[in-house]
Amino acid sequence: MILIYGIKEQLNPIKAELSKVIQESMTQAIGLPEGKRAHRFIPMEKSDFYYPEGRSDAYTVIEINMMEGRQQETKKHLIHCLFKNIEQKVGITANDIEITIKEQPAHCWGFRGMTGDEVNDLKYKVNV
Repeated sequence: MILIYGIKEQLNPIKAELSKVIQESMTQAIGLPEGKRAHRFIPMEKSDFYYPEGRSDAYTVIEINMMEGRQQETKKHLIHCLFKNIEQKVGITANDIEITIKEQPAHCWGFRGMTGDEVNDLKYKVNV
């Protein structure tokens, strides 16, 4: 599950393209299939979205929630892919992008009526 926050006037017009680029990056870096896209956009009022000095109104926060298992280099590769692809294809500079990866043990995930550690039919690898 990926949460994307930004000022609504900036985020709303680019949601579809940004979602596409994020998913392409997830596929490129960790092998996540296209059909596993789970993006939640949270467009905010400018008065509710405080961000660091030196950033523009295009400042965008991307929170990636995933099961534990990916290697440090894999996660770093994902972050670099996101910075590069978003800047090239959406036009948001790396200075205006903040990315966090939050990992939880598989047993803390629930989907399709079971926990993540009970699933044995994923079409992608978690330990990469």
